[in-house]
Amino acid sequence: MKKLDPRGRKVKILATTGPASREPEMLRKLFRAGADAFRVNMSHGEHAVHAETIKAIRALEKEFGRPIAIFCDLQGPKLRVGKFAGGKAVIRHSGHFTLDRNPEPGDETRVELPHPELFGLLEKGQRLLIDDGKIRLRVIRAGTDEILCSAEVGGVISDRKGVNVPDAEVPIPALTDKDRRDLAFAMDHGADWIGLSFVQRPEDLAEARKLMGGSGSLCAKIEKPMAVRRLDELIELSDGIMVARGDLGVELEPQEVPPLQKRIVNQTRLMGKPVIVATQMLESMIESPAPTRAEVSDVANAVYDGADAVMLSAETAAGEWPEEAVTIMHRIARQVEDDEGYLERVRMLDTPPDRTTADALAHACMTIADTVEIGAITVFTGSGSTARRVARERPSVPMLVLTPSMKTARRVALLWGAHAVATKDIGSFEEMIAKGKRMVLRHGFGRAGSKLIALAGVPFGTPGSTNLLHVVTLAGDELERHGG
Repeated sequence: MKKLDPRGRKVKILATTGPASREPEMLRKLFRAGADAFRVNMSHGEHAVHAETIKAIRALEKEFGRPIAIFCDLQGPKLRVGKFAGGKAVIRHSGHFTLDRNPEPGDETRVELPHPELFGLLEKGQRLLIDDGKIRLRVIRAGTDEILCSAEVGGVISDRKGVNVPDAEVPIPALTDKDRRDLAFAMDHGADWIGLSFVQRPEDLAEARKLMGGSGSLCAKIEKPMAVRRLDELIELSDGIMVARGDLGVELEPQEVPPLQKRIVNQTRLMGKPVIVATQMLESMIESPAPTRAEVSDVANAVYDGADAVMLSAETAAGEWPEEAVTIMHRIARQVEDDEGYLERVRMLDTPPDRTTADALAHACMTIADTVEIGAITVFTGSGSTARRVARERPSVPMLVLTPSMKTARRVALLWGAHAVATKDIGSFEEMIAKGKRMVLRHGFGRAGSKLIALAGVPFGTPGSTNLLHVVTLAGDELERHGG
């Protein structure tokens, strides 16, 4: 087993796999460069290809002895226009354009909209955005068979382009037949996280939960204004949140996205769930070996905001510089976290503990680490809930998460500050202290004289029983015994 040193940062990097990165050697390079988890985009590729990618990631996990989260991202329901005679047409600026239920090929005046649920739903004045907002239509009149629009922004439109409806809650389920097949595949292949796309309401999470059967964690992707209106409910019912800025940026005005990103990150952190900031973070690195200064600032701001993870999309999936993209993101995160003002910025969000013993002890971990020189916080957990409580406090030192469950170890690979290790369960206080010291030394989080915090629950192995905090010092002879 090869040894991979601690990352030296608390924010995690989620890298998307694809044609540029799914071969075992490139996955290895991305992991060594700093990727903590891999996203499998179910919108593209065949199941057989995804299965090989997942197999290669699990082999990598075994090679380095570090749990790796696999995030399977479902495509979700995508609204699209029909086809055109000749494959495309030109919509005239300020002209009229009709969306109807006629399956005949479209032209510069009309095209089919093969989504009957939209007819009778839309109202005068509402917007329709086509091809990621490149074409913008405003509804003049909406009937049961056609929707007459004015083209505020016209241009070339081609077959099957996507349609966004930002001003209405569209009554379509969050899971399509393809999503159900993809979800079954993901569960069969041991996915740790499922990303649910185009969530609009809490009910959208229910079917996915049922199909997951208690396995894996569910991440609600916030990419529609309708989801923002019920954000607290979505956070409460999911295991994590992704700020999917791509579609958010289409359906909202550009200037609305940055403050909304901060709001989503803050609300998710307050509720003790991991939050991922995604889309176009280092977009120029799809073709360039170096990012723009604005992109560097974008990543840095997400780290300063206290996001649990930052994500690379096409940069690693299809770009020309996948390894360099991960390396740059890793360096940005390290630089930000080394800033003397970083911790103060991250803690500008007040996260008062709930009135429970577990939350009080998690808060105490942060206070002790701020007061005494601590090397690491060792958290013994079965489900990962204790680790999430500690991470919510954003302690100044890394958190070594020790769990008997490989599934838990993989899931917390996306959690801020967590270095997860799957290890045998403990049965006594003495065993807890000995194992904590041993693992801290083995994974490079301590030296002679280092103080460690141990957090666990008694009786051991009982979920939800966190009630024990202990501070211990590493002696020099222990370092010698463990090859330090």
